[in-house]
Amino acid sequence: MFSFLFFAVLCTSCLAAPLMNYSYSPSVGGGSGTSFATTGEGRITGIRVYERSSAYICGIQLRYGDIWDELVGGGNEHLQELELFDGESIVQVSGKYQTSYIYQIRFVTSTGRSLVAGQPTYNSFNFYASHPDAELKLLSGRSNSAGITSLGAHWGTITPQSNSTAVA
Repeated sequence: MFSFLFFAVLCTSCLAAPLMNYSYSPSVGGGSGTSFATTGEGRITGIRVYERSSAYICGIQLRYGDIWDELVGGGNEHLQELELFDGESIVQVSGKYQTSYIYQIRFVTSTGRSLVAGQPTYNSFNFYASHPDAELKLLSGRSNSAGITSLGAHWGTITPQSNSTAVA
């Protein structure tokens, strides 16, 4: 009787609170400036990274569906952009940082493609989800008018939907 009761309570708790496959990669960097968090609906479908020539990352912008989120940091320098394919997701964010700025960033997709910007100098970081089905949901950190000073990554599972950027 006790085992039946235990099983019933277990099943009820699973239905009442579905498992969230969420994890957070704590931020790296000095952390001066204004805090930010990217926002958008659904899956990330594009990335723009602005790099100060031969220096550090000065801006990052993510696209959710067909809508580009607000630019974080500054954007008047060298731009690199990656558009994700339908069903593709960001599964790793790595790079280099110092106390003042993020100096290099690399986004790796579920298909093995990557976008790399910045200079390979100073301390390394490597962010990835703790759950195998999770993907990058948003970035957070701090920035000033010159660039990104700290960066963290938030991971989770996304309800399946199209990455299509084609206009109907």
